[in-house]
Amino acid sequence: MALLPRRNPVRQLPRIGINAEDFTTLLSTADFRQTLLDRIATAQRRIYIAALYLEQDEAGREVMAALQEARRARPELDIRIMVDWHRAQRGRIGEAAGDCNAAWYRQACAEQDIPVYGIPVQTRELFGVLHLKGFVIDETVIYSGASLNNVYLHKLDKYRFDRYHLIHSKALADTMTSFMERYFFNDPAVFRLDKPVPSSRSIRKEIRAFRARLEKARYIPSGLQNRSGLGVTPVAGLGKGNPLNKLILQLLDLSQHKLVICTPYFNFPTPVVRALNRALRRGVRIDIIIGDKTANDFYIPDSEPFKLIGALPYLYEMNLRRFAKRHQSQLLSGQLNLHLWKDNDNTYHLKGLWCDDEHLLITGNNMNPRAFRLDLENALLVHDPDHKLAGQSHMEQTSILHHTHKLADYHELDSVRHYPEKVRKILTRLSRVRIDRMLNLML
Repeated sequence: MALLPRRNPVRQLPRIGINAEDFTTLLSTADFRQTLLDRIATAQRRIYIAALYLEQDEAGREVMAALQEARRARPELDIRIMVDWHRAQRGRIGEAAGDCNAAWYRQACAEQDIPVYGIPVQTRELFGVLHLKGFVIDETVIYSGASLNNVYLHKLDKYRFDRYHLIHSKALADTMTSFMERYFFNDPAVFRLDKPVPSSRSIRKEIRAFRARLEKARYIPSGLQNRSGLGVTPVAGLGKGNPLNKLILQLLDLSQHKLVICTPYFNFPTPVVRALNRALRRGVRIDIIIGDKTANDFYIPDSEPFKLIGALPYLYEMNLRRFAKRHQSQLLSGQLNLHLWKDNDNTYHLKGLWCDDEHLLITGNNMNPRAFRLDLENALLVHDPDHKLAGQSHMEQTSILHHTHKLADYHELDSVRHYPEKVRKILTRLSRVRIDRMLNLML
């Protein structure tokens, strides 16, 4: 079978050179939490935290306390927290707003003056959020798709599994902080949530202009870059056809031997599905690691009151079953491998991909229509042409696969008729009016 030409824009991207010993992969949520706290405690220059949210719970308060202590020890420390504007000012899905996180920020940050910036990617949360990831502490970037609360940090009895990487590079750290400084801190649409804020309605015009600027936002790498050897390329994206979307599709098309993909919500955009189909026709082996529906963060067990949002994991499983059915022959041959992750009642939140052991994409991008159109996303593309990180990649994949079951046949997945009655009725109604298609685009 003819291979695609080896020329691909991915290989031509400028990269910030790093040493293999400056790249570290963490394998557990607990290690991530402890590493984050340790790095905050020893920070000397700066702490920039970008996450969807910093929750007011035991783990969130522990992180906040660590930041306060770091400020007390070193008053000159540059500390800034960036969270989504809308998410910070409401309760969790299905809960009353009550004492939202923003109210907690105003109380907790007052004494040590720790700024918390609310980033409004869209006028309403449904149509776009801050999904930018990365914690910069001095000259190290800690990258994970995790937000900051009990399950993401495994503070209590449950955890939400993600990926966790540390890259020690002053140039990369400077690049990521300069992006935030350039686009966030002085924009008329961005306000500090630790202080009184205007209503979202009153700043709609400013938010729309801010989003237009973000759609053109790019990382400007600091220091010398090269186009060969081990290195990292930071990429940001917002809106249809953005650079990160293009990069993901280019990686899929670059693959010649093996692709490994992680996603918590099986809901690939059409261009991704087409790229995967092309890769299968080229003979590429594809492994996709997905959370079981019960390991989805929207899953509601039978012991709890059912809410509409609880139908989403079943909708994703329907997508997966259709995909598996279409590719049953590749499942049987072993060219396509679908792995379902489940570890008791813990949840799965991994994203990213490996391409031919040469490129590693670390990202918070879910590779779904929402990520491709609505949310502000970013990623770190690791170029590893000499396979210096192959051992770490193998170790990480082995760790991820530890709690998985490989599907041998699409019939192993439940069909709609086996779903709980409430879920079955909701999905049937949605499909009749094609609202399920809209949900696939929005969630």
